[in-house]
Amino acid sequence: MPKDSGIGASSKRREDVRFLTGAGNYTDDINVHGQAYVHFLRSDIAHGRIKSIDTSAAETMPGVVKVFTGKDFEGVGGMPCGWEVTDRHGAPMQEPPHPILAQGKVRHVGDPIAAVVADSLEQARDAAEAIELDIEELPAVLDMKAAAQEGATLVHDDLKNNICYDWHLGEADNDKVNEVFANAAHVTTLDLVNNRLVANPMEPRVAVAEYSRGTDEYTLYTTSQNPHVIRLLMCAFVLGLPEHKVRVVAPDVGGGFGTKIFHYAEEAFCTFAAKACNRAVKWTSSRSEAFISDAHGRDHVSRIELALDADNNFIGLRTDTYANMGAYLSTFSSSVPTWLHGTLMAGNYKTPVIQVNVKAMFTNTVPVDAYRGAGRPEATYQLERVVDKAARELGVDPIALRRQNFITQFPYDTPVALTYDTGNYDGTMDKLEAAADLAGFAARRAQSEANGKLRGLGINCYIEACGIAPSNIVGMLGARAGLYDAATVRVNATGSISVMVGAHSHGQGHETAFPQVVADMIGIDESMVEIVHGDTSKIPFGMGTYGSRSLAVCGSAMVKATEKVIDKAKKIAAHLLEASEADIELKDGQFSVAGTDKSVAWGDVTLTAYVPHNFPLEVEPGLEETAFYDPANFTFPSGAYACEVEVDPETGQVSIEAFTAADDFGNIINPMIVDGQVHGGIGQGIGQALLENCAYDENGQLLSASYMDYAMPRADDVPFYSVDHSSQTPCTHNPLGVKGCGEAGAIGSPPAVINAVLDALNSGGKSIDHIDMPVSPSRVWAAMNG
Repeated sequence: MPKDSGIGASSKRREDVRFLTGAGNYTDDINVHGQAYVHFLRSDIAHGRIKSIDTSAAETMPGVVKVFTGKDFEGVGGMPCGWEVTDRHGAPMQEPPHPILAQGKVRHVGDPIAAVVADSLEQARDAAEAIELDIEELPAVLDMKAAAQEGATLVHDDLKNNICYDWHLGEADNDKVNEVFANAAHVTTLDLVNNRLVANPMEPRVAVAEYSRGTDEYTLYTTSQNPHVIRLLMCAFVLGLPEHKVRVVAPDVGGGFGTKIFHYAEEAFCTFAAKACNRAVKWTSSRSEAFISDAHGRDHVSRIELALDADNNFIGLRTDTYANMGAYLSTFSSSVPTWLHGTLMAGNYKTPVIQVNVKAMFTNTVPVDAYRGAGRPEATYQLERVVDKAARELGVDPIALRRQNFITQFPYDTPVALTYDTGNYDGTMDKLEAAADLAGFAARRAQSEANGKLRGLGINCYIEACGIAPSNIVGMLGARAGLYDAATVRVNATGSISVMVGAHSHGQGHETAFPQVVADMIGIDESMVEIVHGDTSKIPFGMGTYGSRSLAVCGSAMVKATEKVIDKAKKIAAHLLEASEADIELKDGQFSVAGTDKSVAWGDVTLTAYVPHNFPLEVEPGLEETAFYDPANFTFPSGAYACEVEVDPETGQVSIEAFTAADDFGNIINPMIVDGQVHGGIGQGIGQALLENCAYDENGQLLSASYMDYAMPRADDVPFYSVDHSSQTPCTHNPLGVKGCGEAGAIGSPPAVINAVLDALNSGGKSIDHIDMPVSPSRVWAAMNG
């Protein structure tokens, strides 16, 4: 029987009541009395040298408060990168300055050049049009391989070349790797592109900043996934403000998908300008502005090679990737193609020799950073496409080839620096084969053929590393921040509880799932527990939400803080019951003496904590505890996905007919929320595979800069999903035994879709090795017709 409350119950998301009734409080809903508005004048060319900026006409226009240019920020820090990668030779990456407003050069379409603060947004826009610019246009650097060549135009004149770093992981002995491939019975090689994406959360980015001259304090309201990180970066590296004088608030946030992790120039600008103008300053991104100012995702060009022996065992893997950084390093951009990508190249397989090579390139494009999955989708796509191609070349069943090479013994040390603590890949594949009715596929294919369509089946497996940790290890790898999290559990006198968490909820359902854990531990109703997040003045210092870390990391801190609360409450209960603390048990909200009928209710104990008339002398009054949790390892969710497509051979149109996901997320707190997270991830993965593509022309102009040209998935592009997460191998090193689930769908779905499309095309007598994403009708038709 399904549970109706606590851990394992599909409790309805309490936060949805305000979202569905229009009662949410988003950053754009926040308006400060007397606020001004800012409009950014952005570059309309990809690469150019700023010869002059004349703001005199703009400054005299109606309503203008102040006009800012890069000169106003000379001596102010630039936007920082949070991870220093060391290259294959031991040298630190090239890390150019990233000014708040352009200084000397513009480096991508959308680079902010000037900012106008005015009484109204319309006045700010009008004044921005009056700014006169003289910019010498320079050749745009766009192709990553060309950018790596000696003598290429430099994106940053003070760098020696356009290579941010040339990085390596795995087997360092090239001769050994070459020998493995030379002696292989079969080698499969694949060249592929992981297409650039725009995250497009429902809510665009917004920043509202105010400054109090009386207290010398700043408040920034912003659309952020991690407000404490924004405050730290802005205070320590950008504006040099005293951290205790800065409050950052991230209220309700309408989706993030990674793109709201980062500290953006607009946040720092509004904070700076609020003091300079002695007025609150507000900026709300337009959708077209978001396309050229939000960090993009993916954009890898790779060659991957898989070596197999005569028995079809994987014996070697080699991959070479060019990763686009864009014009500047965003907050975590440098870590995505390296420690979040290279470390996942083992996948679910026991390949003994792996070599990963990555060149990260500066180009005259919008900066690229984490997007749902962040490195893990790029690794999985490469690996699962080459495995599928190998199966086709060898004429063997793709599922059998995968099963033959699965890791089966845990813990398992991969050749690329990770230790998988637990998993059951055969068990997950068993679940998939049953749920997807693979035995009935031949009949479904025959029916499609009778209807004039080609039907294909795509299979893939994935493993993901979530909750990146521990801090001491990632620090040695270049992380410039800790990766722990924190929670404070404050019990009120009447027994209700406020839990202040460092994680941030922007669609994950924390306000529902987190109370399920605390309520289950104590034995009280979930409605007695509230979650407080997003305000640095209220919550302990935590690292926010990204990388599917919230429950595994912040949730573990919450468990530990709750355990401290329970331990203290037991001392009080023992005093009230005149019993030994060791004999006190807590169940269903009642403290009892083991082996007796003596008990006292949770509410009576909590009231005693704050009205300590009958109280143990050695115990402090009150009932509030804080815990920090730094994980010992990643969590490693895994899964197997199946996609069935129909292809119209006349038009190349692809229709997804069925999609099945079998995931291992360890212990499940709220199955309904997990289903929703997987559904959303699969939808985004299908979007990448079939529709979405961020494209630039030869001059660096963004061709897909609106929804007229950037194709987002719609309801009729996705099927009803079949989702199973009953194959559970609990994480061995966090107290809940949970693994991340928020990004899995976006990791496992793109290769499943592409494998299915190619299976359909090749079932029609073709021999097509690969089509790059998105597999639009034109690309499919072109491949079918040579």
